[in-house]
Amino acid sequence: MARGPKKHLKRLNAPKHWMLDKLGGVYAPRPSTGPHKLRECLPLVVMLRNRLKYALTARETKLILLQRLIKVDGKVRTDSCYPAGFMDVVSIEKTNEYFRLLYDVKGRYVLHRITAEEAKFKLCSVRRMEVGAKGVPYIATHDGRTIRYPDPDIKVHDTVKLDLETGKIVDFMKFDNGQLVVITNGKNRGRVGVIQNRERHQGGFDIIHVKDSAGHEFATRITNVFVIGKGNKPSISLPKGKGLKLSILEELAQRQTKAAS
Repeated sequence: MARGPKKHLKRLNAPKHWMLDKLGGVYAPRPSTGPHKLRECLPLVVMLRNRLKYALTARETKLILLQRLIKVDGKVRTDSCYPAGFMDVVSIEKTNEYFRLLYDVKGRYVLHRITAEEAKFKLCSVRRMEVGAKGVPYIATHDGRTIRYPDPDIKVHDTVKLDLETGKIVDFMKFDNGQLVVITNGKNRGRVGVIQNRERHQGGFDIIHVKDSAGHEFATRITNVFVIGKGNKPSISLPKGKGLKLSILEELAQRQTKAAS
C-alpha cells in the first residue's frame, strides 16, 4: 500500500504542454510542491534543458542551479524541480537575460524575453480576500503570496502589480467590462481579449464573454480570466501573436506567405 506523497512522474503522464518526447526515458521530472500546481507549472529542469538548451542533461541543469545563477521572481532557486508558473519572472544575470512565463494561444508555456526594467515587476491575480488574526486584512494571489493591508478597493479577481524587490503593491487593475484580459485555463488558454460582459450564475460559475482584437467572441469561466491591462493597453509585453488565435486556414496562409518570402 502506498504511503505518503508520490515521488515519481511517468513521462507519458507528464503535462502535454511540457512537450517532452515519449521515447526520452520512462520518467519525467516531478515538480516540487510550491506556488504553482503540478499540471500548471514548468519545472526549472525542463526550462533550462528542453526550452533554453543551456544543458544537455538533468545533471548539467543541477550544476547550473547550484552556482546560484537562476533567479525566479528575484529569488535564487537551486531546486531543479522548482515549479515556475504563469507570470513568473526568470532572471539569468550572467547572460543578462530575463524571461516572463506566459501562454501561447495553443495553451503552452512560452518563455517571453523581456527587458531588465520589465523584470522588476509581475502581475498577480487576487484569489482570496480575508481578515486574519487581530483583524488584519490580507489578499492571497494566484502564485501563493499573502499580502497584508492591501488597498481597500482591491477585490477578488482584480489584478495587482507587484514590485519584486520590495514585495509591495504598486498598482492594481479592476476586474470590469472593457479591461484587457488573458485566459489562463480551458481550451481558450493563452487568448487575449477585452471583457464584454459578465453572466452571473447563482451557486455556479460566472461566465465571462471576451472579444479579441480580430472581433472573435468566446466565453469562459470567471476563474480562468486574468486581467493584464487597463482598457486596451497591456501592462506587460505580450509574446508573438499578441494572444490572437488564428483558424487552421489562417495559419496555413501565414505559413505559405512566410515560405514564399
